[in-house]
Amino acid sequence: MPSPSEPGATPEPTAPSEHKVRTLDPRSLRGLAHPLRMRLFRALRESGPATASQLAGRLDESSGATSYHLRQLAAYGFVEDAPEHGKGRERWWRATSQGIRLEPERLNLADPVQRGAIDVLMHEVADNHTEELSTWLGTRHEWPTVWQEAYDLSDYSYRLTPAQAMELRERAGELLESFRTYEAQNADAEDAAPYRVHLHGFPRDTSPSHPDPTEEPS
Repeated sequence: MPSPSEPGATPEPTAPSEHKVRTLDPRSLRGLAHPLRMRLFRALRESGPATASQLAGRLDESSGATSYHLRQLAAYGFVEDAPEHGKGRERWWRATSQGIRLEPERLNLADPVQRGAIDVLMHEVADNHTEELSTWLGTRHEWPTVWQEAYDLSDYSYRLTPAQAMELRERAGELLESFRTYEAQNADAEDAAPYRVHLHGFPRDTSPSHPDPTEEPS
């Protein structure tokens, strides 16, 4: 789950082989499923190493809160010290991976504690996606015309079995991952910019008792 760029230090381009994605297990899920921890983890992934004070200013939080939750993230292995950036007593942090993966088969979805943690995680991701898209729509006129033409805001509907839905997800993921080969070669390209892709796929109930909100009443 990559996130939008935020003000601050710009991380070095990530080569495809360095794009580490962590698969969550019950313990790590509990450690990450907190809105501020997810925002801190996202900020470090996108903008590179930072101190608790820098992150507090960026996220409009107290340094005490960011410091505490960074230590919690470190205890679960999501962040680590970045001593090469420190000066004096400053403590710098960096993310240990560039994304996370949630695989339901590794979790006990019947456990209310785990289910609650998943809900927190998913809603935070959805809120972040909504914020990113709203930011783009509100600022798209500030981008060059070529970028205004290069965005996409589409949706598609199919009638699929669960197996076919998983196939669609996996094939789309393979295509998106293949574009990581461009990251290294675009590191110095003046016309390149971070490009965000959201992929949402889910079943819907469009029975008469749950009508499709996009359809006009007859």
